[in-house]
Amino acid sequence: MKNVVLVHGAWADGSGWEGVYRILKKRGYNVTVVQNPLTSLADDVAATKRALASLDGPAILVGHSYGGAVITEAGTDPNVGALVYIAAFAPDQGESVGSLIKDPKPGAPVPPILPPQDGFLLLDRSKFAAAFAADVDASEAEFMADSMVPWSLNAVGGAITKPAWKSKPSWYLVATDDMMIPADAQRAMSKRAGAQVVESKGSHAIYVSQPETVAALIEKASQGI
Repeated sequence: MKNVVLVHGAWADGSGWEGVYRILKKRGYNVTVVQNPLTSLADDVAATKRALASLDGPAILVGHSYGGAVITEAGTDPNVGALVYIAAFAPDQGESVGSLIKDPKPGAPVPPILPPQDGFLLLDRSKFAAAFAADVDASEAEFMADSMVPWSLNAVGGAITKPAWKSKPSWYLVATDDMMIPADAQRAMSKRAGAQVVESKGSHAIYVSQPETVAALIEKASQGI
């Protein structure tokens, strides 16, 4: 399977996938990068399904962070052959990212989310690098912080209707140094989804800092179905 669709998460846009994109393109994959509006789960699922509809066959659907919720909802599309979660949420039916993060375990890192403005959330820029992108080059992490895309509360609260991981094969990359989604939470979600799991030492932005590791898992998924 040579089609790959990359879905970004909250506070980011598709440009963070550039390293992964370039590696996969060199290896002969047809890669599409979704630009989620981050205005609601339904809007982001629609953007992803438009990308899938433009392809001439099934795709590996890849999601980072909140993008995992998007691919969980969009992945039931007949044009999806497999799911790949990169330090991502993998909600079950009726769950949202909001419900998954509302009761953090004692001692778990707390993302530096600022109070909502007009129904949208941002991270504290001064704490962005440490929380989101600790292993990303400092100047690039600064750019990511300064180009943050606001994340709507409608997206945070968007509940999954039919989780694609119940019917499609899945792979999962756990980022063990993640300060946004604790590694133990990633392990629990990946186990529940029945995913094939790889772990790597990396921050939440492992898709930016370790594109080779991410691309290798996507290739594994493409060969495993």
